[in-house]
Amino acid sequence: MRFLVIKLKTVSICFLLVALLLLGAFAARATGAAEVYFSGARSLPIYNVGREDNKIAISFDCAWGTEHTDAILSALEKGNVRATFFTVQFWAEEHADYLKKIDEKGHEIGTHSATHSYMSRLSETEIKKELSSSSEAISSVTGKKVELFRPPYGDYDDLLIDTAKDMGLYSIQWDVDSLDWKDLSASDIASRITERTKSGSIILCHNNGLHTAEALPVVIDALRAKGFTFVPIGELIYRSNYRIDVAGKQIPEGTL
Repeated sequence: MRFLVIKLKTVSICFLLVALLLLGAFAARATGAAEVYFSGARSLPIYNVGREDNKIAISFDCAWGTEHTDAILSALEKGNVRATFFTVQFWAEEHADYLKKIDEKGHEIGTHSATHSYMSRLSETEIKKELSSSSEAISSVTGKKVELFRPPYGDYDDLLIDTAKDMGLYSIQWDVDSLDWKDLSASDIASRITERTKSGSIILCHNNGLHTAEALPVVIDALRAKGFTFVPIGELIYRSNYRIDVAGKQIPEGTL
């Protein structure tokens, strides 16, 4: 009987601890901090931006090839859309003519690293080298300071995000993935983008996607019809007095 009483007390204590954890998690979620409650504070890139003005951004990662880049630039020009291109250093150096063309057409250019490696595996010194050399390669062609960084493969850790921030770079992810690198049809790409985009969204595409250029006119027209306005990421994000919630949304300080 005594053993049974002790066992019941143990079970009761366990239930109490679980109840307290759930209560704490509920309170944390109510304040937008559930993930912090369970796993500790994380340094996050910007996945999307908390805006109510229907501004959105479309971005293109440049790492390999240029076969479809002219068609993409033409579609953006015809649609009167300024976009953001993230270029890897070796791409920028090999295709400096395209880098210059992208810049001259009014698009924004950020770094996508020097070597397109998994940067969460790098030391602080290695990260700084990747970001500084790739930014310099871009600036040497455009004459403009690089302010945006997109981690290759979407891979990051606290060290990477914190180091980039210390170097004056805003780390940018996305919340709408076109999956154009999988060579989806133009209609599938367009559907994925138009169905998922909301105010403050950052759309991910690639400069050498097989059907990306074909999808762009449909995407641009459909999203404009919904009331969205395209701007480069640098004009979408907040530059000061902001925080990033546990879902990666950048929002002004004081906003719930």
